[in-house]
Amino acid sequence: MSELLARHRAVMPSWLPLYYESPLEIVSGKGARVTDAEGRTYLDFFTGIVTNMLGYDVAEVREAVERQLAKGVVHTSTLYLIRAQVELAERIARLSGIPDAKVFFTNSGTEANETALLLATHARGSDEVLALRGSYHGRSFGTVAVTGNRAWKNSSLSPLNVHYLHGTDHSSPAFRNLTEQEYIDVCVADLREVLDTAAPNVACLIAEPVQGVGGFAMPPDGLYAAYKEVLDEHGILFVSDEVQTGWGRTGTSFFGIGNHGVTPDAMTFAKGLGNGFAVGGVVARGDLMDGLTALGVATFGGNPVSMAAAGATLDYVLEHDLQGNALRQGTTVVEGLRALRELDCVRDVRGKGLMFAIEMVDPATSAPSSPLAGKVLEATRERGLLVGKGGVHGNVLRMAPPLNLTTEEAAEGRDILLDAVRAVADHA
Repeated sequence: MSELLARHRAVMPSWLPLYYESPLEIVSGKGARVTDAEGRTYLDFFTGIVTNMLGYDVAEVREAVERQLAKGVVHTSTLYLIRAQVELAERIARLSGIPDAKVFFTNSGTEANETALLLATHARGSDEVLALRGSYHGRSFGTVAVTGNRAWKNSSLSPLNVHYLHGTDHSSPAFRNLTEQEYIDVCVADLREVLDTAAPNVACLIAEPVQGVGGFAMPPDGLYAAYKEVLDEHGILFVSDEVQTGWGRTGTSFFGIGNHGVTPDAMTFAKGLGNGFAVGGVVARGDLMDGLTALGVATFGGNPVSMAAAGATLDYVLEHDLQGNALRQGTTVVEGLRALRELDCVRDVRGKGLMFAIEMVDPATSAPSSPLAGKVLEATRERGLLVGKGGVHGNVLRMAPPLNLTTEEAAEGRDILLDAVRAVADHA
């Protein structure tokens, strides 16, 4: 055990996971690559859990932060006007497509989702919330309550009355023989049944366009539009959790919910917008945002340094058409990885833009195999690639490279993944 690992275990919680049998310490980075304390360099396909959206040491972001630091003002609080906060809010409001939108900045996706839940439950005068099976919305008491993934659910206690819907389980035994449209119809019928029998006064549905921690599980395009038709009949609000799917990552839409042709009442965001700096927030209809009757602040939310980083990151995304690049490079990777479906230990290869995943199963039983996913995680590291791991059963390799990934880097990562999975398959 390394000295740093021993110190980590002595003072950090046991429930704070570390990747790899021999955890690594990242000490520097440039572009899509990082270097560890041993001097080994890796191509990073997980980017700090979908957070370093432009990779590392991006001049435009660094210089924007340095300009703000040079002013001597790191924090003022929202009791004072913050020009960069207002300017960024104006841009996000326009990009969201939400009518008369307003923005509230937080420090994380967890805080953003807590805020959205507060807005919805206050507006509707109800503690009832709909969420999806397999979902993940944060680590706080309220967001754990609406998380449908027991690996990340520490408590059955809840401040909310939550009902879980179908949406990403098309491959389960109950639904696998259905067409995509038939599956959507069944899901909508189930939603109506829930509303008729168990949920008389629902505040909102909160849902991820692509389930991040859930292993990049994806509802069929159009499901949320079908759900929203039913929600609108009852006045139920719709919150799209865009913490991992925002800013063009899916390639085909700037926000993930756009793939469903839906304009939600609110969207939450975080992670990639700050390219490593802590920033999150909610963009919502103005009347919904203004509906709270008590005062509220986020002490560090919208601080000048994070706003400088976020503004520069958003500039870079738009000026370099990184949504288009996500579609191009993601297509290159996913189309190449589909060859892995021929292996008995691979159940699925899926993706949208630069969000893609490989689902591992036991070749003898076809049951989800977290151990095999763990072996692939180690095998990719050995070959110089960092990837993530997730899924309800911990059996999914999930990748979210920087949105400015080059064609050469996409091919390199794809080939390492192909080699690593095949090597593990040979010994499964």
